[in-house]
Amino acid sequence: MKRRILVVVGTRPEAVKMAPVVHALRGEPWAECRVLATAQHRHLLDQILGFFGVAPDLDLDLMRPDQSLADLTSRMIAALDPVLASEHPDLVLAQGDTTTVMVAALCSFYRRIRFGHVEAGLRTGDKWQPFPEEVNRAVVGRLADLHFAPTERAAANLRAERVPAAAVHVVGNTVIDALLWTASRVDPAKFRPAPGRRLVLVTAHRRENFGAPFEQVCRGLRRVADRPDVELLYPVHPNPNVRSVVERLLTGHPRVRLCEPLDYPDMVAAMRACTLILTDSGGVQEEAPSLGVPVLVLRNETERPEGVAAGAARLVGPHEDRIVAEATRLLDDPAAHRAMASVQNPYGDGTSARAIAAILRDLP
Repeated sequence: MKRRILVVVGTRPEAVKMAPVVHALRGEPWAECRVLATAQHRHLLDQILGFFGVAPDLDLDLMRPDQSLADLTSRMIAALDPVLASEHPDLVLAQGDTTTVMVAALCSFYRRIRFGHVEAGLRTGDKWQPFPEEVNRAVVGRLADLHFAPTERAAANLRAERVPAAAVHVVGNTVIDALLWTASRVDPAKFRPAPGRRLVLVTAHRRENFGAPFEQVCRGLRRVADRPDVELLYPVHPNPNVRSVVERLLTGHPRVRLCEPLDYPDMVAAMRACTLILTDSGGVQEEAPSLGVPVLVLRNETERPEGVAAGAARLVGPHEDRIVAEATRLLDDPAAHRAMASVQNPYGDGTSARAIAAILRDLP
């Protein structure tokens, strides 16, 4: 009898990181894999599922404009629980640290269904950074039955929280599987800057930076773009707390290109074309080392310290002067840039999805 596995995704990063797992499971004769979309992010989720050829079997369509966390959480619980009751999966899988994964773990617990957490064990130790992701991860860590940790450090975090060692599996990060598959299929030429200029790519949207910290980020970005040898590309997140500040502080600068969020293939192409990335995104911190691009992290803490420890990333926080100083160093010092760009990616080698499938196959 086949093992019924329900994969739950809600946001674009979840779709990117779970698509390789879905394909790996659908290639296994012992598995019946179905995909449920909560559509926590509707348009961005649809783009990436289409690119990877993953059609949801079930769709809750929960996204609402400017939704609060409490509203989203309550509606998701009410919508997901009856699906679990009707689907009767043997195992539920979800990835990351969003409301979707936290609710999927909680509802699975209520139904006594085993839950597997992909990208388990990431921690900063500060419940407010990132918000609400750090607490989501801690809740899922308590509820999950299987923990697929991307690194040994993440696994050690789980063991320190008394998660049974037999339930923790170090498999690398599935985002590298997705990245390597995609990078060979995209052309960076469309994002290359004008002759004599270098592309700086920005992604910034974290809730903990909303307000005054995010204004500092944007002022720092503007000062970086004041350099005549730089072009800055910023795909702007639709959240009004982000978009309103970006438009007020960065619109009209001759070397700042603001655009709608890029679909995943274009984002990978832009990463291949750029010299430097400034980001508060966790996924970008993981991906960039495989493409040889240094990363400045626009946060005070990161749950992905392996990249910082390896030298591929550097924490600059939402601090205007530090953003400018560190970007200037990497743009002006070729040796400093080479040192960060040449670091081997600590997050995986592109075999994580197959490793997860093999572990699930051998479950009692």
